Amino acid sequence: MAGQRVRTRFAPSPTGYLHVGGLRTALYNYLFAKKMNGDFVIRIEDTDQSRRVEDAEKNLISSLEWAGIVADESPVRGGNYGPYVQSQRLSIYRDYCMQLLEERNAYYCFSTAEELEENRQLQLKQGLQPKYNRKWLPEEMGGNMPSSEVRKKMEEGAPYVVRMKVPDYVSVWFEDLIRGPIEFDSATIDDQVLMKSDGFPTYHFASVIDDHLMEFTHIIRGEEWLPSMPKHLLLYEFFGWEPPKFAHLPLLLNADRSKLSKRQGDVAVEDYIRKGFSSEAIVNFVALLGWNEGEGSEQEVFSMNELIQKFSLERVGRAGAVFNVEKLNWLEKQYIKTRPVAQIVSNIKPLLLEELKGRPFEMPEPLITSDAYLGKVVDLMRERVNYEHEFVTFSSYFFFEPESYEPEAVQKRWTSEIPALLQEFATVLESCGEFTAESIEEALKAFVVPKGLKPALLIHPLRIVASGVSFGPSLYHMLEVLGKETVLRRIVRGIDRIGQGS
Repeated sequence: MAGQRVRTRFAPSPTGYLHVGGLRTALYNYLFAKKMNGDFVIRIEDTDQSRRVEDAEKNLISSLEWAGIVADESPVRGGNYGPYVQSQRLSIYRDYCMQLLEERNAYYCFSTAEELEENRQLQLKQGLQPKYNRKWLPEEMGGNMPSSEVRKKMEEGAPYVVRMKVPDYVSVWFEDLIRGPIEFDSATIDDQVLMKSDGFPTYHFASVIDDHLMEFTHIIRGEEWLPSMPKHLLLYEFFGWEPPKFAHLPLLLNADRSKLSKRQGDVAVEDYIRKGFSSEAIVNFVALLGWNEGEGSEQEVFSMNELIQKFSLERVGRAGAVFNVEKLNWLEKQYIKTRPVAQIVSNIKPLLLEELKGRPFEMPEPLITSDAYLGKVVDLMRERVNYEHEFVTFSSYFFFEPESYEPEAVQKRWTSEIPALLQEFATVLESCGEFTAESIEEALKAFVVPKGLKPALLIHPLRIVASGVSFGPSLYHMLEVLGKETVLRRIVRGIDRIGQGS
């Protein structure tokens, strides 16, 4: 394997959504492969057909590509080591299973589900670790079952599975790239099923065969697969194959340090996409769940290219990583603050066009969907939104007339003298040559001071009629972006509707 081109893989089962833990596994495999100028591959492990979900494979790959994790080889992109879907490789597994049977490293098992459960319960009562009792291990392999009985069952067409024969009194050892040396006693290893009665291989069997045939050099996966390592290593030994290098990632944890689960919050990548998180923030956040750049570094915001350059398995910890949503929210804000205006405009324009469908708006559509106008909105609201979609939803008054006026603000700020003052001030605004934040502010002060009034008396009502709410960016800059014609119209409309109690 020395000098071989680095190849890693992400091998999800098409059983539903992409878990954030799966995204992290895929990301670390991708980063490592790209750092080493190698290949990243997606393989679909669908040997458990009962759990297959329609369109799950498509959704998994699209979620990864949304995150910028694009495979060099996959069921979609193809490659020289396909097929990349295990249900399309059944003949390969059957051939290798037959090899194990012929070499007496595997045997046929006809035990029924009822017999297996009865044996399991008996072992539990005896305080033993449940394992298959080797009832069908043939005499020639050290068992008690006559070969004639096995042949009889085969001739009868009885359903069977194929089990691996685990050697007795051996230890299985390997060097984990994250955890160091790990050793297992074969006494703790069950004679696992390799081929199921439906003719499909188990995950363990198919995974080892495919990892070898697809020439993966490194297997990077979650620590939940550690107990399976001795089974996999024995298969490599049976076939005479050199195992790849293994790295087992720490668990993702809830705030209470329990294993991350849907009971305590969202765990699907799609959930975070729907909430409006960007791919940059999600990838950055997930990368830091177990990995850090090292002591002395205070950098927390990384681009994908920076992650590729700086990632190393040596900096992945062993301890579980806490999934801190507050950190994710913070990262999203950092990206919004620094993302180029043109990119945000490009991202939010489709959202605005969707909002415009079938909804009345006061300004010409070519104006409010123009890059120039949207750019002004972005500049003004960048510090106030948490997600990109809020440039449209949280700031809807830049595109639509207020449908209502905040009742608490009206009650607090709308006195009997306000309508007349606003009407008079509208005349002042109409005569303004320039309609800029500075000229509007100067006009307001020049209007109220001679009357012995404070600017705040009109600032709040102006905000209410212009936006419908009592909060937002600088009033003067907001009015400048809206434009003179829109502001004057909203003053008249607001006075009328608030006066009618709307």
